Amino acid sequence: MRRKLAILLCTLALGTIAHAGERASHVLMPQIEGPWWQVAGNPMDHKYAAERQEPVDFAIWQAADETWQLWSCIRNTTAGGENGKTRFFYRWQGKELADADWQPMGIAMEADPALGETPGGLQAPHVIKAADIYHLFYGDWVNICHAISKDGKNFTRVIQKSGKTGMFSEGPGNNTRDVMLLEHAGVWYAYYTAYPNRQGMVYVRTTKDFKNWSESKVVSFGGQAGVGPGSSECPHVVKFEPDGFYLFKTQNYGSSKKGNIRDRDLPQTSVYYSSDPTMFGINQDDRYFLCTLPVAAPEIISYKGQYYIAALNQGALDGIRIAKLKWAKSISD
Repeated sequence: MRRKLAILLCTLALGTIAHAGERASHVLMPQIEGPWWQVAGNPMDHKYAAERQEPVDFAIWQAADETWQLWSCIRNTTAGGENGKTRFFYRWQGKELADADWQPMGIAMEADPALGETPGGLQAPHVIKAADIYHLFYGDWVNICHAISKDGKNFTRVIQKSGKTGMFSEGPGNNTRDVMLLEHAGVWYAYYTAYPNRQGMVYVRTTKDFKNWSESKVVSFGGQAGVGPGSSECPHVVKFEPDGFYLFKTQNYGSSKKGNIRDRDLPQTSVYYSSDPTMFGINQDDRYFLCTLPVAAPEIISYKGQYYIAALNQGALDGIRIAKLKWAKSISD
């Protein structure tokens, strides 16, 4: 009980330090600098609209025309049919990152069962730019899939040799999802989550060409974040220092209902630090764990010398918001 209370107090402090003493002198802490501004709401202008729908896992990037793009997975809709899931990708567009209330642009992508995708099963888009090509990676409930674009707005699926879109998976029933990519030393690292035996963990695979992928490796599991199926969701890795990597992973989305927020309804994302991009701790909090942040499904954005954090709305899963992010030696800096 005392440990749970300590974790909660750390969360409320917007990332109070919880780390091994040796790291205190050189590892910077991510800290949210308010205020937040909302960039996306809960769109009802689509054919699958439902009262219970929620925008959840998302991606933000700048397109070729310099507009800002946001795609979010919308869940609990009428998409997918009776035997399918309920999800698809919806799109917003903004002129400036600091603008509020970006323009809703409608449905961006739906699952394609003819290509092996689970009806209503699209999850967690992520977009990177390599050379002059934009690459979209996403989950189809079982596999991680890939699409490409020249303009960063209109994407074409990449069909694999199998005739399907699935590139790799941790197996049926394990819900391979929430992929994101980071480039380091000429290699792309793909981080994602799955829950074999209903135990959530973060994996990594590497590639140089987005076609040939390494075998998977578990990079984060257990510790104070727990081992449940949702204990390692939305992994997001940031390379900040010359030899430093930060892993953000979510355990709790928080309350999905408007009204009074109880302590246990607060969202929680745990943050880990490592000099090795392929290891953030297997039940090794004393070595890798830094702090918690009261956010869900965060994405870290670096733009014109300033870091930002985007996350789901708190108190109700009815939109997506952005705030400035700073890196400091301690919570008081």
